[in-house]
This record gives sequence, structure tokens and C-alpha cells, in this order.
Amino acid sequence: MSDIIQDKYHPKLIESKWQQAWEQEGLFKAVADSKKDKFYVLEMFPYPSGNLHMGHVRVYVIGDVLARYYRMQGREVFHPMGWDALGLPAENAAIRDGIHPAKRTRDNIDAVRRQMKMLGLSLDWDREFATCDPEYYHWNQWFFLKMYERNLVYRRESLANWCTGCATVVANEQVLEGKCERCSSTVVQRQIPDWAFRITAYVEELLDGLDKMKKWPDRIKSMQRNWIGRSEGCNLVFGVKDELVDPISVFTTRADTVYGATYVVLAPEHPSVAVLTTDQQRDQVEDFVGRMSRVDKAVRTDISTVKEGVWTGSYAINPFTNEQIPIWIANFVLAEYGSGAVMSVPAHDQRDFEFAKRFEIPIRIVIQPGAETKKLTLDEMAEAFVDDGILVDSGPHSGKTSAQARKAIAEQVAKQNQGGGPTVGYHLRDWGISRQRYWGTPIPMIHCDKCGIVPVPIDQLPVELPPDAPITGTGEPPLAKVAEFVNTSCPKCQGKAKRDTDTMDTFVDSSWYFARYMDPKNKTAPFTSESASRWLPMDIYVGGPEHAVMHLLYFRFWTKVMRDLKLVEIDEPAERLLTQGMVVSESFWCDEHKYRARDQVDDPTIAEPKCKQCGQPVKVRVEKMSKTKLNGVAPEAMCEEFGADTARLFSLFAAPPEKDIEWSNAGVAGCYNFLRRVWAFYVRQRDRFEAVRNLPDQVDESKLTPELISVHRLVHRTIARVTRDIEVEVQFNTAISAMMELLNGAKALDQSADDQSLRLLGFTLRSLALLLAPFAPHFAEEIWAAMGMPGRICTQPWPSYDPAATVEDMIEIAVQVNGKVRDSVKINKDASKEEMEQAAKAGEKVQKWLAGKTIRRVIIVPKRLVNIVVS
Repeated sequence: MSDIIQDKYHPKLIESKWQQAWEQEGLFKAVADSKKDKFYVLEMFPYPSGNLHMGHVRVYVIGDVLARYYRMQGREVFHPMGWDALGLPAENAAIRDGIHPAKRTRDNIDAVRRQMKMLGLSLDWDREFATCDPEYYHWNQWFFLKMYERNLVYRRESLANWCTGCATVVANEQVLEGKCERCSSTVVQRQIPDWAFRITAYVEELLDGLDKMKKWPDRIKSMQRNWIGRSEGCNLVFGVKDELVDPISVFTTRADTVYGATYVVLAPEHPSVAVLTTDQQRDQVEDFVGRMSRVDKAVRTDISTVKEGVWTGSYAINPFTNEQIPIWIANFVLAEYGSGAVMSVPAHDQRDFEFAKRFEIPIRIVIQPGAETKKLTLDEMAEAFVDDGILVDSGPHSGKTSAQARKAIAEQVAKQNQGGGPTVGYHLRDWGISRQRYWGTPIPMIHCDKCGIVPVPIDQLPVELPPDAPITGTGEPPLAKVAEFVNTSCPKCQGKAKRDTDTMDTFVDSSWYFARYMDPKNKTAPFTSESASRWLPMDIYVGGPEHAVMHLLYFRFWTKVMRDLKLVEIDEPAERLLTQGMVVSESFWCDEHKYRARDQVDDPTIAEPKCKQCGQPVKVRVEKMSKTKLNGVAPEAMCEEFGADTARLFSLFAAPPEKDIEWSNAGVAGCYNFLRRVWAFYVRQRDRFEAVRNLPDQVDESKLTPELISVHRLVHRTIARVTRDIEVEVQFNTAISAMMELLNGAKALDQSADDQSLRLLGFTLRSLALLLAPFAPHFAEEIWAAMGMPGRICTQPWPSYDPAATVEDMIEIAVQVNGKVRDSVKINKDASKEEMEQAAKAGEKVQKWLAGKTIRRVIIVPKRLVNIVVS
């Protein structure tokens, strides 16, 4: 490599050169048997649905800074990359464009890999895999069968979105306002058989483990706690008049209010609704059930949604009052939560209160506040009283506190078989993994008329996707249309049988991929326990907070399953979680043509731009950078104009990692200019590279001027600050800011000539290059080589600092001439008045003002200013 630094910074001349050097020298390959302490850093792997934009780039650059930093700290860094390659987008694209998912996915992988290499990411590409590789999803199937052996997988009936036009199941993402996005037909809820993982078997451990995860964001842990939703209460059983169906079981945390239960509500999907509905109510009920099947569950249960319902015509029996109370169905109850039924106490639950008021259902007060508070009356009641209090009109429990009554009633129902007694309920439900799709892992089960459902023998894995399955998006699942795939023999009786034609949820793929990187070519196991002992848990995992209650919960569950299978010895997959914010940028919405790209708008810089195609005004929004919103900024464009290091710097400097950043061309230009100024600093010193190359870092401050002492201490403080900002705070923006401050202070070294000042210059040049290396790696390599330093900068030790030298003993004072500030100088904070005057007069700017003048007097304000009065 050349040791000549060019006059100007030209990223295109240096970046590809260093990328080739790193790859040829294999500098980023992790060594399993290294004696170094490991550091496993991983970013959530990408779904290759298309090229990366700068919104994607941020997460990978964050991880890369950490990988490069810890490599320089002497750790054996494990930093792999792969592809979350299966899933619905590729299948939808195949339906739309007629391109097979395998081809589209492989082409996209090639494109994104090129982009990642262009950005200078220090990845171990030897460990690369895609989840669509049979060699990977083989082990999805292996895990499925091992969990089946342990009763952690089971078959059930569940509700799914069914498109009446396509005659198939569609994903939530494909349902827009109750219609199929492909054919615009009505989407309804339908019961279908599916497979589920029994994640609830680990519910307590998943909840308790959150308390031990000290380095995970509190926000993520809180979201998981709420999603798991632990609540203490009891099960109560309400009989049904005329015993039309079995008694209705409900879970409640407020058993103390049961005497005030004046109606029961079932989910519209509850299996008993049809039987409970009387002839007089049937039309209303069926209409309501059908309408609710077309409404998204999240919308139904949203707090702002109007409470709707219909009476079935039947009655339940309150087990404590023996009163007949009406059985309703309502939009706010879901079949999959609890038993799909709730007891409603309108006086003491706000949702029940609003519903009862709307439908004129009786309200009964059974809890009164304490003695000091005014007694509740129905006439004055404007909202439910939801706090604890004293029971009234509650039979033998009247006069008890709510807490006393809850305990007594729970014990009573257990003794009298009126319910399950004290129990704990959870919001978390088992994980349904069946998808009626093609581009996923085939479920390794066989259906035999004689033997029932039989697992595929382990030695017959993987069950591979047939390459020629017709992907139409209509009718039967794609795999069901391939006779060669479906028709097989039963492993038990050898008779005719059929394969399961569902595929697995792609969250299965991402639940354990971090472990496959350790041993990606293993053909006999998902990975070895030895590799797990070496690399797990991950030291830091980087990704978006939107995955808090899906992926981040599932991969915790999977880790515990792997532990119980004796594959790993850890309880949690990652020591630390770093969630990054979004990159947002301007988008343009046309009512006629929807989202428009920037070049499809006549003048995107004016207040009211217009669509070039139809001339209509477009709305300018600031939204998450996204392919669908056509507001993504391609990294190629950034690298072409400014270089990869500038793109990296901006994504790190614009905000702390966890905060959103707004894309700014001015901000990008600012980062580019910073690198140009650093480059210019090194150009100014290039004639002295040889003189300082082998000088030691140690400097004798007693032989430095006050200004250079300040620079020396600034270098030590900057090293300390950048080290802390990366390792402890993970605040890259402040680390870059510290380097900018160092560059400004280092200007004082331009005139260095004596031994000690040259030592300081060499120390500063080496330190700034090393500090920049994780952030702007190509740039740092180039100046390191230009200085004639040995090896690659990315493999050099991280610079050290002297804590004693980080203390700021220097202060800055103003220097005035005739009362006007003409300069400022740095002096020792304990400098005498004589030293202050001497330093003030020595400044180059002040000497110009003093030339040819007579000094009349000098006014000194200690530690603040020197005013030189002249005539």
C-alpha cells in the first residue's frame, strides 16, 4: 500500500482498496480456539426483499463499530452475517411478477452482500448462510421433532384470516380494512387446524428472567412483561339456564365484585355462541359475528373503539346470587384470550360500565369506598368505581375489604366446586406456527388414516421444498398442489399417507440463527456444545424495538428449549440488547398515485410540490425510511458522492443509537467536511511523519508550553471519553463529537519542532487515527499506512490514556486590547499575574495589535482576563 497521502481526500480512491486488503488477509475471521476472550456482536439479520437503504445501514454500522472496537481491545470478535430468507414478501412477489422466490431471494442476497462489503463492515463471511438453505431448515425440522417428543408442539384449531375470493388463508399484513389486498374480496375469520409451540410451558421463566437481564432496555423488558401479562385471580364458573351448554368458565382478578356481575360476555368466535343463540336473536347474532370476523383484533380491543355487542337470548346463572343474567357477545372479547368469556361488573369496571349504559343493562354497586369518602349512588355515578373498598350487598362477604373478600371467595369456590380457586392467569398464548404458504420450512409431519399423525423420522430430514410448486395465492396451500410432495408412506405402517402441507412461521428461522453461525457447516447437529460454550451468550445484540414481543420473546424461549435439550448451558441468548431508532426522511403522498419518489415530484423543496404525473398537490410527510414509501436513500448514492465512511459517520453522529434520526443532506455534508478537515490536518504534518513515527507516546509536560500541555491533556481526555462512550454508554455521537474537539485543539501542533512537541504530535496523530478506525475504517487505514505505521490499523491495540492526564489543569482567559477582546490563551489554572501577563502578550494576534504602540498599563482579573491598555 502507498505511504503517500494525497493532497485531497478522495474516498473512491481508497475504499475499495482497503476492502480488498481486509478480505484477502482474512482479518475478520473468528478463531474458535483462540486464547483471547471472546466478544460476540450480532445485528438482527436482514430480510433480503430488495436493496438496503440508509435506514437499514444504521443497525449494521452500529454493530460494526462495536466489533472493530473490541477487536482493537484484544478480544476474539465473532461478527457473522446471514439472511432471513424465507417469508411472505418473496412469495407475494412471485405471485405478482412470476419470479420464483428462490431466484429473487438469491439475487437480492447477492445485491445486499455487495452493499455490506461496500460499507466496509468487518464481517466473518465464512459463516454466512440463508434460512432458505435446506442445510439450515433441516434443523428447524429437527427442533420441531425434538419439541414434539417433549410435548412442546401440538395440533389445535385456531382462527385465521380467510379470503373468500382467493379461497386461502392470508396474513394480517394482507388484510386492508377487512379486504384482501390481492383480490379485494372480503376476509373473514375461519377455524383451521394448525401447529403450535407450547411457549406457555416456559411462561414463569420468561417472566422471571427479565429481572436478571440488567443490560436490556427497561422499555423492552416492560413490553415483554405486559405481553406475558401475569395476573393473580381465580376461575369462576357460571351455569347456563336450561343447561344448553357446559357451564361458562371465566378468569377474574376481581372476585370481590362477583355479586355485582349483571351479565356475561362471550367472544363472537366462542364455540358456544351458536347453541346459545335463540331463534329470535339469530339474525342479529349471525350478522354481528360475521361483521366482527372482518375486523382486525387489535382494532376490536383498542381502548378507543366503540363497545358493540348483541344479546344471544340466553342466560347464565351467577354462582353467588343465583340470579339469571344475560349472555352477550361483544367486540372487546377475543376467543384466544383466557376462556373467551368474561363476567361483567359494570359498577366496578369502566369498559363494562360503558357497555351497560349503552345497552341499558342493570348496574349494581357492591364495593363502596372507605368511610371518609362519599357513598356511591347509581343516580350520581358517572363512571365505574374501580378501586378496592368495602363490600356491600355481597352476602356473607359484606363488610370485608376487597383483599379479604378476594381471598375468601377464591377459597369458597375451590371448596364448593364453583371454580378453580386461587390461580394465576397470563395474557401470553401458545405460538401458532402453521402457515398455508410455500416459502417456509415444511412441517415434518405425516398424516396416515390408520396411524394418525406421525413424525417424519429424523434420518429422513430435511423434508425439502419442491421447486416446482405452483404459487398462485389462491385455493389450496401451494405444497398441497404437488402430488409428488404430498403422497408418501407412513413411517409406522408403511401404508399410503400424506405429508403436512403447511410451512412454519418464519419467526422460527430467526429464533436460533444466532447459534447456527457458530457451526454453520455441521451436518450432524445444529451446532456443537463446544462451540456454544465458546461463543454464547451473545455479548451484544443490535436491532429494532419493534421486535420486542415477537422475535425477542421467541428467541428467549428457543434458548431455554436448547438448554433443556443439552445443547447450550445458558438461560438467555444475549447479555446486552441495543435497540436502535429509525431513520426518517421526507415522503411524498399523492391522493391519486399514492407514494411518489422524490424524482416524481416537480419541486420537492417548495412548500406545496405537485405530482409530475397528474399535477395534483402532494403531501410532504416525515416518515420512517421505507421501500414502500419510496423515501429510502440508497447507500450507493452516498458512497458515490461522499464515500462509505461519511455514510457511516452520519448514521452514527446524527443522534444516539436508540433515538430516531432525520435524514439530512446538510448533516451528511457536515460529516464529509469533518473527514476532509482531518485529512488536511494529516496533509499538513506529512513532512514530519518520518520524524515522529518511532517516537514514544510519553511526553514530559514540564517541557511543553501551556498551550501544548492543554493539547496533551485533550488527547488523553478524548481517548478516555471515546472509550467510555463506546464501551459503557454506547453513545457514538458524543464519541465523534469528542474527536471533532480534538481536531480543533490539535491545530496548535502545526508548529511543533522540538523533541517533546514532536512526541506530542506523533502521539496525537496515532491516537486520532486509532480512535477513528471503528467509525471511518477506510479513512483510518489510509492515514495509518501513509504515516508508515506497521500492520493494519484495524488490528492495532486501542490507544491507552493516563487518568492523571485527563484532568484539566488549564483554563482559557480572554485577552483584551483597550477593552476589546482580541485573542484568548490557555494558561495553568494556578498561574500568577505575571504568568498571565506574559502569556497574553505572547499571542500572535495580540502582538499585531501591540506593534508600534506604547503599553500604558495592564489590568488583570485572575483566571478571567488580561486587558492591555495602549496608546
